[in-house]
Amino acid sequence: MHRPKKSLGQNFLQDANVAQKIVRLFDPKPADTVVEIGPGKGALTALLLSHVPHMTVVELDDALAAGLAEQYPGQLTVLHSDILDVDLSALAPAGGALRLIGNIPYNITTPILFHVIGHRRAVRDFSVMMQTEVAQRIAAKPRTKEYGILSVFLQYYCTARIQFQVSKNSFFPVPSVSSTVVHLDFTAPFPQTAANDALFRRVVRGTFGVRRKTLRNGLRTIGVPPAMFDRLSVDLELRPEELTTADFVRLAGELEPAASAVLNTVAEGGDE
Repeated sequence: MHRPKKSLGQNFLQDANVAQKIVRLFDPKPADTVVEIGPGKGALTALLLSHVPHMTVVELDDALAAGLAEQYPGQLTVLHSDILDVDLSALAPAGGALRLIGNIPYNITTPILFHVIGHRRAVRDFSVMMQTEVAQRIAAKPRTKEYGILSVFLQYYCTARIQFQVSKNSFFPVPSVSSTVVHLDFTAPFPQTAANDALFRRVVRGTFGVRRKTLRNGLRTIGVPPAMFDRLSVDLELRPEELTTADFVRLAGELEPAASAVLNTVAEGGDE
């Protein structure tokens, strides 16, 4: 029997009904290129393989990776690796995109989400079990305490939908936090697009890095020349958590003349 490793944040899904619901909502088709992140003991893997002839799984645990390869010979490509070290873009088929699914370690949920965002052009969608608190941040609206970098980025780069909550008792060992399944559709990003993606990211990260201060202070921190302030349409006395995704897109566009200065300045803060 495999002992869950606390160091790897392992909480194994053991509720067959929940596993079936996740896969049913994911709705895999035989031609899909599916990558499962953190398959663990294979609660989702077996169900997925009843829909697709072959798939890739990414598993860091030595014993679990070896066990999956042995259990499903010819059906799985097992990448014994940390998902944060995997080049997802290299896994995508020519002219196609990946479908990601996983019950991921809650202690690295946010880094995984940012990693997927970084490879978003190679990803069609991501059905992911995460800590409810993180799901709430993804769906958060401006002027709430949950709203931040993750909210803006996920609402900009994809359409995020909370699907259903999962009882703590569906896992072994029972986690101390509640869980939620979220679907991220990268084929449906925010309708307005920033011309300079790197600048958009820097503005969002940099201003939230000093979120208790006004936008004026945050923009100074990331190197925006004060001479530009009067040309901006956004109220600079607002705090970043008061801006919508559309506001950040517009702000990034208006800051385009200062892009080189901003992108060469090390901003405070960073990924949440």
